[in-house]
Amino acid sequence: MSIEPAEHIKSISEYYFSVKLAEVARMNAEGKNVISLAVGAPDRMPSQLTIETLCLSAQRPDVHAYQPYTGIPELRKAYAGWYKRFFNVDLSVDEVLPLIGSKEGILHISMTFLNVGDGVLVPNPGYPTYRSVSNLLRAKVIEYDLLEDDGWYPDFDALEKMDLSGVKLMWVNYPNMPTGAKGSTELFEKLVAFGKKHEIIICHDNPYSFILNDKPMSILSVPGAKDICIELNSLSKSHNMSGWRMGMLSSNAQFVKWVLKAKSNIDSGQFKPMQLATVAALSNSDEWHTDMNRIYAERRVWAEKIMDLLNCRYDKSQVGLFVWGKLPDEVSGSEEFINDILYKANVFITPGFIFGSNGERFIRISLGSSVDLIKEAYRRIENKIKTEN
Repeated sequence: MSIEPAEHIKSISEYYFSVKLAEVARMNAEGKNVISLAVGAPDRMPSQLTIETLCLSAQRPDVHAYQPYTGIPELRKAYAGWYKRFFNVDLSVDEVLPLIGSKEGILHISMTFLNVGDGVLVPNPGYPTYRSVSNLLRAKVIEYDLLEDDGWYPDFDALEKMDLSGVKLMWVNYPNMPTGAKGSTELFEKLVAFGKKHEIIICHDNPYSFILNDKPMSILSVPGAKDICIELNSLSKSHNMSGWRMGMLSSNAQFVKWVLKAKSNIDSGQFKPMQLATVAALSNSDEWHTDMNRIYAERRVWAEKIMDLLNCRYDKSQVGLFVWGKLPDEVSGSEEFINDILYKANVFITPGFIFGSNGERFIRISLGSSVDLIKEAYRRIENKIKTEN
C-alpha cells in the first residue's frame, strides 16, 4: 500500500516507556518478576476523603452528563485556593483551567500559540513530551543546555547569544525532572525577565513541588509573571492520583481563554464525581503531605543505596520523586548500563539518554515503589555484581 502517516508522525518515536514497559510485560509473562524503578507513578492511595467523595458522588443521578469545558466552578475555585494556600499566589477563577492531566496541557498550550516553524526552547535534559509535541505541530525545536556544573539551571548568557527570532515558547520545569534540581526565586525572576524581554511565553511545568521539598514554589509568585508565564500543575504525583488524570493550567485570563479554544475542540470535560473528589483532595491536611514525604524519605535512603552500589554519584540536595545519578567514568552509556541490570537482575531503571544528550551519562531511580521492593531490587543488583566478580 502507498498510504503513509503524516510527516509529523514520522518525526517522532513511540514514547520510550510505552515500548520498554511492553518489553518488561513480556519478561513478566515469562515469570521473571521484574521490579520497575523507572516510571514516576506513585503506588500509594489518594486520601480517604478523596475516595469517599468519589464513591458517594458517583451514586448521584445528576452527575453523569457532560460537564463544562472549563471544569465545574467548585474545582476552579478549589485550585485557586490551593495556589493561595501553598504558593501564596492569588488566582481568579478566570485564571485557572482544569485539564485531563498536565501532559495534555503541553499539547493544548502548544496548539494555542505555535504556528508551523515557530521556535520552541526545550531543555536538554528534559521531559521528552516537550520535544515530541513541538515536532507534532511542526514547530522548530531549539535545545538549551542544562548542565550539572550550572546546578541544572539555564545559562542565560548562552541563551542571550542564541538566535531567538521566531521563538514563541520556552519550557522550564522546577523542581526539575529528571535532575531533581530545586527552583529558586532568583531563577524564576530571571525567567520572567527573559520572557518579557524577548516576548517568549515561559511555560513552567510544576508537578513535583510537594515531594521531598520543604518549600513549594510557583513561578507565578514573581510580580508580573502572569503577563508572560503559564504554569501547569498536576495531582498525579502530589496526591497519588496519576491514573485520575487531574491537572490544571494557570496564567492571565486572556491566555487561559485562548487555550480553552483549543481544549474545547479536543475533549468534553471530566467526570463530575472525579472533579468533586479533586476538590476534596486539594483540601488534604499538611499532615497528609508530611506522612507521604516520610514514606518517600525512607524510600530515598534505599534508592541512594542502589546508586552507591552502582558507583553512581548523586546530589543529596535534589528533590522530587526520583534520584538522579551520574554513571561511573568507565561506563559507556546509560542504555547499555540499564539493559544489563534489567536482563541480569530483573530490575528496570530509567536511562538518562531518553531525556536528551546531556542525560546520557546519568540514570534515574523512581521512588514510586515500596521500601520492600527497592530493598529487593538492591539485593538482586548486589547478587548480580557478586556473580560477575
